[in-house]
Amino acid sequence: MTYPGRIGMATSWMAWAGGAPAPWHLAALHEAYALMDEGRFEDAEARARALVSARRSRTGRDRRPGTVWYAAYVAALAARAYGRQLPALLVEFEALIAEAERTYDLHHGLLPLARLNRAQVLIDEERPGEAEAEARDVLRALARRAHRADDRQTELSALVCLGHALCAQGRHEEPESIARAHLPRAAEDGVRPLRTLLVRSLSGLGRHEEALAQSLKAVPEPPPHAAGHLELHRATALHSLDRGDEARAEAERALASCERYLHPAHPRAVAIRALLSRITPP
Repeated sequence: MTYPGRIGMATSWMAWAGGAPAPWHLAALHEAYALMDEGRFEDAEARARALVSARRSRTGRDRRPGTVWYAAYVAALAARAYGRQLPALLVEFEALIAEAERTYDLHHGLLPLARLNRAQVLIDEERPGEAEAEARDVLRALARRAHRADDRQTELSALVCLGHALCAQGRHEEPESIARAHLPRAAEDGVRPLRTLLVRSLSGLGRHEEALAQSLKAVPEPPPHAAGHLELHRATALHSLDRGDEARAEAERALASCERYLHPAHPRAVAIRALLSRITPP
């Protein structure tokens, strides 16, 4: 699994001499990402925040301020994936963005991803109009940059984020177009988020049979942070088709998947429990 914004481990010694995070600091952040891959989001956040505290506790001028930024970014990313403390996370991402905008240090390159994480928190906070504006601005910024291979994943993340922001506003036509346009050329780890967006948009358009058919197509196994996402929208389509028993079973599977990895207050778990409450008991 590759997280958008995953920090590369190939920082050169020349970059380190210029103030980039030291290789052993990057190793600690790599460990935090590995913990997220296992669904151990609280451990990952603690590992990253320990590095923040260690660097900030030093006296005098820190020659590697980027280390604190990177570590704070990874901590906030882990907390968002886990799904708790959303208002506090919004403040955290806004502080990271403000700092990245002030500097052209190495972490400036992660500015688009920090902004997309802020947009995701805005969606979870039921502020999808602001999330839409953020995602569109990131896409415009990426379009102005010289083409780089590593921008492709960021662009895809921005498009998926935009699609969900639009769906949250009841605007489903553009998300359907986004998903259909990009699915044929998506790398393996991009297929599931695009398929989930397509299923959500089709169901939002009232095309529940199509949504269900799309949800049953083969996709890679979900990483822990995506637990229950596709299944939630499959259950929604089944419920809309009056297939209550199947919808309930699917929603219960989705909730069990969320409960394995995510905080009980994660917006996805909340949405699944709300769906279960609407399904007529057997």
